[in-house]
Amino acid sequence: MPRKHAPAFTPEAASASASTGAGQPHNLPVLQAKMKRDPEGYEEELRQLYRHFESSVFLFQQQAALATTSSSGGGGEVAKELGDLALFLAHVAPFYPDDLADLPDQIGGLLDTNARGLPPGLRAHLVQALILLVNRKIVDLEDTVELFVELQVIGDRAVKKLAFSHIVHSIRRMNQKHKNDTRNRKLQNILFKFLQAEEESRAKRAFTILCDLHRRRVWFDERTTNAICDACFHPSSRIMIAAISFLLGYENAEQEDDSDASSSEDEADKNPQVLLSKQDVYKANHKGTAASKKKKKAKLQRVIRSMKRQQRKSVEDAGSSYYSPLTYLKDAQGFAEKLFSRLQKCNERFEVRMMMLKVIARTVGLHHLVLLNFYPYLQRYVQPHQRDVTTLLAAAVQACHDMVPPDAVEPLFKQIVNQFVHDRSRPEAIAVGLNVVREICMRMPLMMNEDLLQDLVLYKKSHEKAVSIAARSLITLFREICPSLLVKKDRGRPVDPKARPKAFGEVTVASDVPGAELLDENISSEGEDSDDESDAFDSDDETVMPSAPPGTEENIGGSSDANKLDAVEDTKEDDEASDEDGTNEGQDNSDNDSDEIDEELDDDSDMDADTDMSDEDNDDDDELKESINGSEDEVSDQDEDSDEEDESNGSGSKVQKRKLSDYIGELNTADASLRALKKLAGAKNAQVSSDETGKILSDEDFKRIKELKAKKEAKLALAQHGLIKGVDTKSATFKMPSSDQLSRKRVDPLQLEAHVRRKMSKEERLAMVKAGREDRGQYVARAAVKQKKTGGLSNKQKQHKKRMPLAATRAKAARSRQEKKQQRKRSGNQFRGRKAWK
Repeated sequence: MPRKHAPAFTPEAASASASTGAGQPHNLPVLQAKMKRDPEGYEEELRQLYRHFESSVFLFQQQAALATTSSSGGGGEVAKELGDLALFLAHVAPFYPDDLADLPDQIGGLLDTNARGLPPGLRAHLVQALILLVNRKIVDLEDTVELFVELQVIGDRAVKKLAFSHIVHSIRRMNQKHKNDTRNRKLQNILFKFLQAEEESRAKRAFTILCDLHRRRVWFDERTTNAICDACFHPSSRIMIAAISFLLGYENAEQEDDSDASSSEDEADKNPQVLLSKQDVYKANHKGTAASKKKKKAKLQRVIRSMKRQQRKSVEDAGSSYYSPLTYLKDAQGFAEKLFSRLQKCNERFEVRMMMLKVIARTVGLHHLVLLNFYPYLQRYVQPHQRDVTTLLAAAVQACHDMVPPDAVEPLFKQIVNQFVHDRSRPEAIAVGLNVVREICMRMPLMMNEDLLQDLVLYKKSHEKAVSIAARSLITLFREICPSLLVKKDRGRPVDPKARPKAFGEVTVASDVPGAELLDENISSEGEDSDDESDAFDSDDETVMPSAPPGTEENIGGSSDANKLDAVEDTKEDDEASDEDGTNEGQDNSDNDSDEIDEELDDDSDMDADTDMSDEDNDDDDELKESINGSEDEVSDQDEDSDEEDESNGSGSKVQKRKLSDYIGELNTADASLRALKKLAGAKNAQVSSDETGKILSDEDFKRIKELKAKKEAKLALAQHGLIKGVDTKSATFKMPSSDQLSRKRVDPLQLEAHVRRKMSKEERLAMVKAGREDRGQYVARAAVKQKKTGGLSNKQKQHKKRMPLAATRAKAARSRQEKKQQRKRSGNQFRGRKAWK
């Protein structure tokens, strides 16, 4: 929509209009209030003031044209009068829409043509009048956005701040209740056009507006995000640096902006819920001596703090609360390649190139891109003496993920190991190198081989704390992902001894809801008491097995040792299966399981008599026969060996041996059959549970899973601090994060040099010494301190004053009497010298 400029007037009309409107500006506030109360009664006065405004505009333009050669601008009195009239007319414009229809075009035309030549006061008044017209919806925001962007580059700070705040607040107000996509798209197109232009000043102002609206979550869509990211390729280096800084420091800007953040989420993050049972709290506060209770309370507080820390960390790592503008790139691969090509060609200073490097690495890590030329470029700068080398190594770690071929990263990996981790390197460099190796292997475990890992692990014996901690963290990582690469003494007790890293390109597909096995464990734990009762009943039955028919010896037979070995092997297999599945399905279940076992026992006893059996029962019986017959050979061999030994010894008669073997065989038969049936029942329950995994979980189930997870974490934390016994704490030592969590995680350069002691300068050492002397008093001798002692007696003095027992008192008195008697006896015969003779 083209703007209309102020119409031209003749000097006669201007002077006549000025004479009629004389004296009115002094009464403008009063007249404004009267016009708002009675618009129809003051139409004539409005027309006179409007003609006066037009004549003032004409006079100001004439004076400005005549004063172009002089140092002063237009007349000060005319400029002040014109500004007051503009504000007055803007206030009363909603009451006179027909009479003041051309007012916005006149104000806009004056600002558009003579913005730089206007006096600062008049310019500010005209901008305020135009803003007032936009707020009263007399003028559309889309028609004035270009003008307000132009006003920000004329060099007036007040007008620049006013125009910027007006654009931002108007768009925020427009999208406060609901999003108006049509108007938003029009406004975005205008700002995108300024941003894509080569002129730096207007593009910078448009970029600032877009970033502010994006930070305030007003324009939080993909179009704005991609426009901000495309600003990284602007010809102006200032805009490119501003765009890269915004992408890197978005998290800090998001934390500072608390206007749109919800307080409930903050409270949930600051006060995580800790689930501890009443028994644990009672034991820590009421059981044991005073000293042990004090220790238990301290341990309980540490448990609560660690659980809160873990919950806060899990909330921060959750994908729902994570956001970065780089995640919404439409063409992430093209963005990374284009920015990397600009990085290779640019001649910017070192800090700018490092910022570009970090943006590329973060983009590659977030979107799992393959940028093979990026790693050789990093390899050129991997040196311990390189400036900001930890930032460079953090970018290298961020760019590693499981979709990159290991051959592309292997030269960089070897360069890091060779340059940082060797005997002649400084301890700080060794610690940083080991930490970087750990982070890269966490993302790409295939980079490590057995020889290199065993060499790096030897640094755990280093006297430097930072080096030993880094080496032990590497051991902890490979205990989880691949224990076979470690020496046997370094493996410890891994959770899964046969764990192997995934091959390149291998993807793990989730087959069930994570945490659903906790529901089955909870159900099975409720029936543990009944299972114990059923086990006790089974053990009673086993003790009364001599009444079984004697023909069972021919089917099974054997010795108790062989059955014990089989039982151990069965339990090992069950434990491995339960570890792989993450459930307790191989254990004894509730009363229903014991009923099923009893039913199968009845079916087995009547197997020869029954002829009408289903296919499933036949299959179960066949499996039972195979399991029993499988152990028949071993048992019979051991029986033969035992018979031969008995014959060689020649002890007992054949009839006695027969009866003893019958008794042992019957016991072994019952033991083997019950174990086989329980194993079969466990397999059946596993099938049933696998069938039930396809069911749809309700909201209550998900809430229950969340509660069970919190209880499990609480148990592990209590067991780690020694408050609970009998809980396996192996899985609580280290949790391997997933690939998505690693890609979202920011690699902090300061974490790579953790525990590294930086050498302090002389000034820092003196400051630390003086800080330690502040609370210390003047030096006083120790003897003087003892003499000035106030308070009670010392322990030594109390010991002297302590009353002795009666027997000790009598013994002391007798001893003193004897000593006095001996002294008197010696005193008569003692030589006292010449003086004693006189």
